[in-house]
Amino acid sequence: MAEHTDNEIVIAAPMDLVWRMTNDIESWPTLFSEYSDATILEHGDDGTTLFRLTLHPDADGTVWSWVSARKPDERTRTVRSQRVETGPFKYMWIFWEYLQTDAGVRMRWVQDFEMKPGLPVDDAAMRERLDRNTPVQQRLIRDKIEAVADASEPVAGGVR
Repeated sequence: MAEHTDNEIVIAAPMDLVWRMTNDIESWPTLFSEYSDATILEHGDDGTTLFRLTLHPDADGTVWSWVSARKPDERTRTVRSQRVETGPFKYMWIFWEYLQTDAGVRMRWVQDFEMKPGLPVDDAAMRERLDRNTPVQQRLIRDKIEAVADASEPVAGGVR
């Protein structure tokens, strides 16, 4: 049975900065806390980027990695991504959406997936895990982007 998560956060920063920082895949190890490496494998003619993400070792010392394909659409401020090397997932699709609001940019991640059978983690357990971890990562990203935005704000009269 398929599962679905839907998490969002508002980032008080300009849209262009949020878009640029969150779509710079190679910087993800500094933007997210969970990735130790992000390697671009290929830039497709259609705008799709194929890349490998590697997690920090887990409690048992196991290092997990996978390949994903990501296609941003700057015109609609959306991104569609899917795991190409699915690992424990039958499939994993992620939709990112960026909407301008009065308070800043609302960044939303929708994840649809199904786990392979016979694993210690089933669909419901993975949904719970993602619903715990995604907000943590989104808050880290928000804080880092807002810090960059604050540092780049013009200074009135030479005083911040």
